[in-house]
Amino acid sequence: MSFVTVTTPALAAAPRPSAARRQGEEDIAVASRSRVGTVIGHLVLVLLAVFSVFPVYWMFATALRAPENALDQTLLPWPLSLENFAYVWDTIPIGSMLVNTFVMALTLATAQLLIAVLAAYGFAVWNFAGRKLLMFLFIGSWLVPFQVTMIPNYVLVSQMGLLGTIGGVVVPQLAGAFAVLLMVQHMRAFPRELIEAAHLDGRSSWATLWSVVVPNMRPALAALGIMAFISAWNEYLWPTLIMRQSDALLQVGVRSFLSAEGNNWGATMAAAGLACVPVLLIYIFLQRYVVDAFVRSGLK
Repeated sequence: MSFVTVTTPALAAAPRPSAARRQGEEDIAVASRSRVGTVIGHLVLVLLAVFSVFPVYWMFATALRAPENALDQTLLPWPLSLENFAYVWDTIPIGSMLVNTFVMALTLATAQLLIAVLAAYGFAVWNFAGRKLLMFLFIGSWLVPFQVTMIPNYVLVSQMGLLGTIGGVVVPQLAGAFAVLLMVQHMRAFPRELIEAAHLDGRSSWATLWSVVVPNMRPALAALGIMAFISAWNEYLWPTLIMRQSDALLQVGVRSFLSAEGNNWGATMAAAGLACVPVLLIYIFLQRYVVDAFVRSGLK
């Protein structure tokens, strides 16, 4: 008996994509997902920007309407009118109020910068007994609400005879815990080798601070100065509590258009718009220092 072996031809194997082709397809998929994520991220940022800017736009839109049309809900104010700005200029001394507010905010920002630099240099560079305890107290003072310290500060200002003066607004806020904490972070990132080299050259700690450390921290100082200035400029509750005259500071003067008899919203928005202009200009011209400070987070 003989056996006949029948061989069937093998099925042709399906061609497999090469490794380079698979890698290319994966790269295309990753790039596609990346583009979709980028588009979604930009859309979210645009929506947040519109949401943030719209109140400012509505303020100027209301200020540019005619007084009888101040409560209109149209997005575009038409016809445009400057009557509200003229009324504000004639009703309150807006020029002197801008100057007084600028002096107050600049004084506060300068004082907070100076105290923050000195305190941060001590906390970051020097080793002394009780340093951690003092740092903890600074952090704790930052967490205390302003309403808790408002009455003790008011009594202190009254005993000092500063009620109704710009000094009464400035004195309790000369030191800022946030300013100290921010400067401490930048001081700790500063190279210790430069400080030690300055000491080896015979410079004192005071000279090292102002000739070596401070010149290399201009972006951080500019960012902190801008934030302190804007915070002081926008302060409303404390100046309203201290100032007895409504024509001294801009924050208090804006309130004069709001009364129990009726609210002049057009004039209020015009005065608020004039109050926003200096801050907007300062930020436009100095914004690169703020960005540089937060990107670098100190000198590496």
